[in-house]
Amino acid sequence: MAGERVLPATLSREDAASAASEGKAPRTERGRKTLRSILDAAAIEFGEKGFHEASVSGITRRAGVALGSFYTYFDSKDAVFRALVRDMSDQVRDHVAPAIRAAPDQIAAERAGLREFIAFVRGHKEIYRIIDEAEFVDPESFHLHYATTAERIAARLKAGAARGEIRPDISEVHAWAIMGMNVFLGLRYGVWDADLGPDDVADSIAEMLARGIGAA
Repeated sequence: MAGERVLPATLSREDAASAASEGKAPRTERGRKTLRSILDAAAIEFGEKGFHEASVSGITRRAGVALGSFYTYFDSKDAVFRALVRDMSDQVRDHVAPAIRAAPDQIAAERAGLREFIAFVRGHKEIYRIIDEAEFVDPESFHLHYATTAERIAARLKAGAARGEIRPDISEVHAWAIMGMNVFLGLRYGVWDADLGPDDVADSIAEMLARGIGAA
């Protein structure tokens, strides 16, 4: 259901290692589940209160873990925020990737990616506040989030062009334009209002990508 908040139960070893502060990666499945719980609680805490008003104690209360468990994996509030930006970016990637891979052609893939992104946002509205705050709290994470997203879009557009499914002169500019469009469509139809369904929005954009907006 669009808007339903679905979270992974645990983290992979690789994701846990990159999320935790240096030297603090969990070594057991139980530890990875605890780390996942802390990140999920941090998303709600930062999403509701913002970075400056959020607290480590608020995160641990929401996660149902002891304060010491937080410092087992993270050095500070800044560290968990930085890890959360990366984690949310990875969650978006993992949520939309299967639909993109299953699409029959490139326009259908862009439609599927947008549709799944809006559906994801409806269940994770805090992502916008967290990513926006990252511009000032942790500019490196902010830049990395958008740069890596644009790189993924550019790679799949170039692959589609190589297959002859879209125009051959595709470039980084097109990738950033599609990403920017998706970001603001997610804000409008995922966060602010749900008066159009993800499929309706995605259909309109797929038609625009295929046909342009010039007069026939």
